[in-house]
Amino acid sequence: MREVDAVQPNPQNRILGMSTLAFTVCFAVWTIFSIIGVRIKQDLGLSDTAFGLLVGTPILTGSISRIFLGIWTDQYGGRLVYVATMVLAAIATFLLSYAETYEMMLVAALGVGLSGGSFAVGVAYVSKWYPKDRQGTALGIFGAGNVGAAVTKFVAPFVLVAFGWPMVAQVWAAALIVIAVIFWLATEDDPALRRRRERGEKAPGSLLQLEPLRNQQVWRFALYYFFVFGAFVALALWLPRYLIGVYGLDLKTAGMLAAAYSIPASLFRAYGGHLSDRYGARTVMYWTLGVSLVALFMLSYPNTDYVIHGIEGPISFSTRMGLVPFVVVIFVLGFFMSLGKAAVYKHIPVYYPDHVGSVGGLVGMIGGLGGFVLPIAFGVMNDLVGVWTSCFMLLFAIVAVALAWMHFSIRQMERTAAGDILDTLPAFPELEGVHDSAKHGRGSSALVTDWRPEDPAFWDSTGRRIAQRNLWISIPCLLLAFSVWMVWSVVVAKLPAIGFTFTTNELFWLAALPGLSGATLRIFYSFMVPILGGRLWTTLSTASLLVPAFGIGYAVQDPNTPYLIFLVLALLCGLGGGNFASSMANISFFFPKAQKGNALALNAGLGNAGVSVMQFAVPLVITAGVFGAIGGEPQVASAGTRFWMQNAGFIWVPFLIAATVLAWIGMNDLASAKASFREQAVIFQRRHNWIMCWLYTGTFGSFIGYSAGFPLLAKTQFPAIDSLQYVFLGPLIGALSRAATGWISDRFGGGRVTFWTFLLMIAAVGGVLYFLGIKDQPGAFWGFFAMFMVLFFATGIGNASTFQMIPIIMRSELGRLMPGVPPAERHRHADKEAAAIIGFTSAIAAYGAFFIPKAYGTSITLTGAPQAALWGFLVFYVTCAALTWFVYTRPGGLLHDIERGGTSTPAAPAPAE
Repeated sequence: MREVDAVQPNPQNRILGMSTLAFTVCFAVWTIFSIIGVRIKQDLGLSDTAFGLLVGTPILTGSISRIFLGIWTDQYGGRLVYVATMVLAAIATFLLSYAETYEMMLVAALGVGLSGGSFAVGVAYVSKWYPKDRQGTALGIFGAGNVGAAVTKFVAPFVLVAFGWPMVAQVWAAALIVIAVIFWLATEDDPALRRRRERGEKAPGSLLQLEPLRNQQVWRFALYYFFVFGAFVALALWLPRYLIGVYGLDLKTAGMLAAAYSIPASLFRAYGGHLSDRYGARTVMYWTLGVSLVALFMLSYPNTDYVIHGIEGPISFSTRMGLVPFVVVIFVLGFFMSLGKAAVYKHIPVYYPDHVGSVGGLVGMIGGLGGFVLPIAFGVMNDLVGVWTSCFMLLFAIVAVALAWMHFSIRQMERTAAGDILDTLPAFPELEGVHDSAKHGRGSSALVTDWRPEDPAFWDSTGRRIAQRNLWISIPCLLLAFSVWMVWSVVVAKLPAIGFTFTTNELFWLAALPGLSGATLRIFYSFMVPILGGRLWTTLSTASLLVPAFGIGYAVQDPNTPYLIFLVLALLCGLGGGNFASSMANISFFFPKAQKGNALALNAGLGNAGVSVMQFAVPLVITAGVFGAIGGEPQVASAGTRFWMQNAGFIWVPFLIAATVLAWIGMNDLASAKASFREQAVIFQRRHNWIMCWLYTGTFGSFIGYSAGFPLLAKTQFPAIDSLQYVFLGPLIGALSRAATGWISDRFGGGRVTFWTFLLMIAAVGGVLYFLGIKDQPGAFWGFFAMFMVLFFATGIGNASTFQMIPIIMRSELGRLMPGVPPAERHRHADKEAAAIIGFTSAIAAYGAFFIPKAYGTSITLTGAPQAALWGFLVFYVTCAALTWFVYTRPGGLLHDIERGGTSTPAAPAPAE
């Protein structure tokens, strides 16, 4: 930075001033649709979703172009790239005024969006003129050009009312051309570019510029910016529409009030840069996300009317936010978002001084994509949900995730830096004066620091007792998780009888959505045990199931409950599905290699039994007032039968509370199982991880998908049979076969067992297809039912055998990949990777809980019957059998010699990962 230090203040200030002015005009052009879009929506009769797409399209171009414009700025200089960007954006803006159809406007909007890409150019250009200790302030001042959004909101409504929206586009285009000419005449190339030219050096290649994007830290910064900038742009575009719709304001007034948000969210960015230079960007980000969380919670609460049945009659009251409080809260939100924008970009030139363009471009691109995606999401949520404040609910969730990720990342960094010092601290700060680590011990008594399950003496004296205790606490926690996860498979079959008028496809959606969310959550849950510890995570994940359990109990009591509420509750039930990944990963650490197959089979098999327990218990408990008066009134079916459907949710509450307490008191964390996400992420480079995802989808994906869809499928295909009293047997057989057959895989080899399991499943699906084809004949239901019992039995065997394969595969593979590492260390790495793969494969396979019921529903909707879906399943099982044989069990396959008592490594080296 020596050439920067030598730059005199006058050129620095001129460059900063011109860059900020240019960015202000560019930003005014970038957000032009926030005003003219409202008139276009009225003229063309657009829906909220179409309006959101129109105002978001320029944001898309401006976002995606940022990374390329940032790289080109580092290569060719900000002066040239800045002017070229402004000229191209001006041409597109001018042509917009001649667009007459919605499609033409979308095309023109793509070009208008280039003006938003100017941010990445300006960041890279300005940062090269200032030393590190002043870059935060300088970039904060430059970023204050966001005030261009307020300029548009102040001025554009008057031009629009007087001359029409095409004149707005023409005036804004002319202003951009004028600024481009002035910028070219008043600026010069940055010192780094001039020095490189003097030395005759070539500009760094684009691939080299992209190298820092491999760092996880960059993507965390991008998430912060997705909110502080992306949400700012989205709200700048959306607020006029929101104010008109909620408060009935005219366009000019709405534009003025929306500026009350845009101005502080822009001008105070300069102050945010100063605070970041003085107090640190981390502190500023904590304040930004914390205050935003509170503000968005207040903004999220919809206007609501309450009626309480009091002693002397109804008591009515309402909660609604008036216009003045709304403007105040949105002003506060904008102020702290402006501080956060500066804090994010304070980091980039400090950590990546030679890659400001590429890193700043990526962060800006993700932030800008927020400005594209969020307006569309706001429109879609308005169309689907029908609640105006749904946009703030979405932003609240984004802030919560960003704040949690930042906090956990910082805590992990601090713990790594502090090391053993933290272990000497007391459990509570108030005890620091009397705490003596020598007397009171170090760390938690639940943390096991010495864990050697492969040592026979240690296992017999200590390890077995600890492992068994954790296993038998894990099993009921997992059983309850599966019960809550799959509860909709029974509830949906009863909803029509108590007055809910949902279509068959809507009911299949409710049965399928827990599978979708559960599978997605498993991807994250897979890595949580090594990061947070099995004891803490099992406790938290079990306690989280209380939310959908209570929610179902309240929602099913009123047939007027909106379908949206049921969709949300179905998604929340996916919390139970996520638990499987973390539970299996946790238990895999406790047992030696020779017992992993059986231990995992017991945990998973008896845990899977939660589906059967639920399908057996729920039809019983909904027929009686189990909880008396506190459980609510019954619902009366059309036939006069009384049901307490709320018990389908409430029945799990006491058991969940007990299991949560038991997990916290009785389970342990293993110090040797600790690992960061980065350590575990190596599994994504292992080809066997992806192969096992495919195979486990064939076994567990089938089990959980059939469990979710079997009750409703049986009821729709054989309506004359009261099948709900029998369907629990399928998941029960699948769960018990998994728990009881783990020893077969330990003895004969998981690969061989998996291969024959898929052949059995192919035959069983063929049997189901046969009996569906003759379903009108006597006894067809029992043939159909028997074939499904065979399917469930086979999936249980395959669930155990595939999981038995994973630790064996990884120990064999790491022997080849890490030949120079001592065996004990190599085995530790293999166990960690195997645990991560077990969790991740369970996550991918769990999507079967969504796709199988949805496939039934889609097949019935399109063809009138479920056979098309079943034929698809059969073909999939053929691919699974072929893959198992070719990779693992054929002569020369990875497991062929191992499973037949030969060498402990493959007979032939496997291809490099």
